[in-house]
Amino acid sequence: MKIVKASYLISSPSFDQCPNVKAAEYAFIGRSNVGKSSIINALCGQKNLAKTSGTPGKTQLINHFEITSNQVTKGKQDKWYIVDLPGYGFAKVSQSSRRRWEQMIENYLRKRENLSRVFVLIDSRHTPQKIDLAFILQLYKWEIPYTLIFTKSDKEKPGVVTRNVKSFFDELNKILPFLPQGFVTSAEKGTGVEEVLACIDQYNKLDAENQ
Repeated sequence: MKIVKASYLISSPSFDQCPNVKAAEYAFIGRSNVGKSSIINALCGQKNLAKTSGTPGKTQLINHFEITSNQVTKGKQDKWYIVDLPGYGFAKVSQSSRRRWEQMIENYLRKRENLSRVFVLIDSRHTPQKIDLAFILQLYKWEIPYTLIFTKSDKEKPGVVTRNVKSFFDELNKILPFLPQGFVTSAEKGTGVEEVLACIDQYNKLDAENQ
């Protein structure tokens, strides 16, 4: 699958102000500065669709991007949405702002009816972080389907990336009854982009079959 058109739709300050759309949504979330915007841009084949920033926590809204891919379902090209969610973790905001932020994310994840899957982004340069493991455990408890994307694989030696990814799954194995699917990616080199798109295509087809 390839994306033939991607455009910014809207930024929403809360779940109940998100656009009324019916097509499948794929949400992207991770710790602040994990490279989320870069991966979204790489998937869409655009450099500046999602705004990248060196300032952790700059994304504080629910950002929708309308996507058209080259696959055809029921005689029409597939249309779906990428949703760029605020990062969790180390943003320098007040406690009240952080709680409002967290509640916004929780409401979207638990109440958005057309949310097909959450892609949780993990920085492959680092050993397992407690905040990532805790967030994934929460998704499991909420029964929200998710897939892992390990980012920035080009920024570290391949052996280190391999060890960090293995360590992360080893830690997940201690707290979950089964392990999720995961992709190792590099936005800069395009590593893993086709695999992530193929994953989305698979779930688009499942959604179409269930309609």
